[in-house]
Amino acid sequence: MLFGVLVALAVVVIDQASKYIVLHYVLTEYAAMVMTPFFAIVRAWNTGVSFSMFNNFGINGVYVLSTIALLIVLALLKWLSTEKNRTMQMALGFIIGGAIGNVIDRIRLKAVFDFLDFYVGDYHWPAFNMADSFICIGAAMIIIHGLFFSKKEISK
Repeated sequence: MLFGVLVALAVVVIDQASKYIVLHYVLTEYAAMVMTPFFAIVRAWNTGVSFSMFNNFGINGVYVLSTIALLIVLALLKWLSTEKNRTMQMALGFIIGGAIGNVIDRIRLKAVFDFLDFYVGDYHWPAFNMADSFICIGAAMIIIHGLFFSKKEISK
């Protein structure tokens, strides 16, 4: 379990540090900085969940979504406490750390700060942050592990 918790702590630090640096050093004078023909660093505030879903619930949404996220974190910590596989511990740590990073934003800033903006022409993927990236990577790791590796472990 310790490994997964350390991964989660590292994710929280990376997430919060990246948000702080972008807010206080990178985008001090601009709302956006175009970096390449397909990527920009932007200032986007998300009061909802992934891809701005449930964005219209105001301050009540902040507390409801934070509570739900923390309940999910508790369930994932319970899973982590019994998980033996290091890859799965890492995946759970990624998700737990990412969720906590976004909850910190919701409580402290009343919205999640998103700044990574990928696009093709006029089509923009919804802006996201490092916490979102770690959550997606962790979820993908769990899915891939479940599809390709867990059956081999069960047969041992």
